[in-house]
Amino acid sequence: MDKKIITISREFGSGGRLIGKRLAEKLEIPYYDKELLDRIAEESGFSKEMLAEAEKKAKNGFLYSLASAMGTGEAGPESLSLNERFFLAQFDTIRKIAEEGSCVIVGRCADYILRGMPEATNVFIYAEEADKIKRAVQEYGVPEDSVRKLMKDTDKARANYYAYHTGRKWGEHVNYNLSIDSGYIEIEDIVDLIIKYTDVKLYK
Repeated sequence: MDKKIITISREFGSGGRLIGKRLAEKLEIPYYDKELLDRIAEESGFSKEMLAEAEKKAKNGFLYSLASAMGTGEAGPESLSLNERFFLAQFDTIRKIAEEGSCVIVGRCADYILRGMPEATNVFIYAEEADKIKRAVQEYGVPEDSVRKLMKDTDKARANYYAYHTGRKWGEHVNYNLSIDSGYIEIEDIVDLIIKYTDVKLYK
């Protein structure tokens, strides 16, 4: 089995995006993060900016659930709320990308969307708060006086968005093949660990 699909879910500041990008480079396979939004927008006709904001709106779980539950009153797919239509467009594009071949996909509930696919390895990257703050300030350039709030708000939005659309708890170990604390291992070593795990999982 030569096909490798690796999904990366991550806490803010854990370095998940950096790990995903390096992983794709090392395996020489396509990488989808912000590139995923470009493709969803192209294939669905939705604005890239609107798609990018969809997950952020989930910071208030109640309001997001309320908005998502309110359809248009029309028949067929048009009856779905905008949030639901965004998610379906995301679902279709991620499934299509996975069918095309090996890739690394960051975020966007890809682990759930590709559940049951034997070629898919789902990874969750987390870290202790001090390690995440240090990386966010030093590597992401987030101001130190606002990093805690941004970290909390971002992860809350991701958790609410994931819970609403999947019925699962974001970050819960049973939803992933591999969970890694990035605070104790260099990115290159984490990448090698994921590749080794993927090889064992696919070829055993």
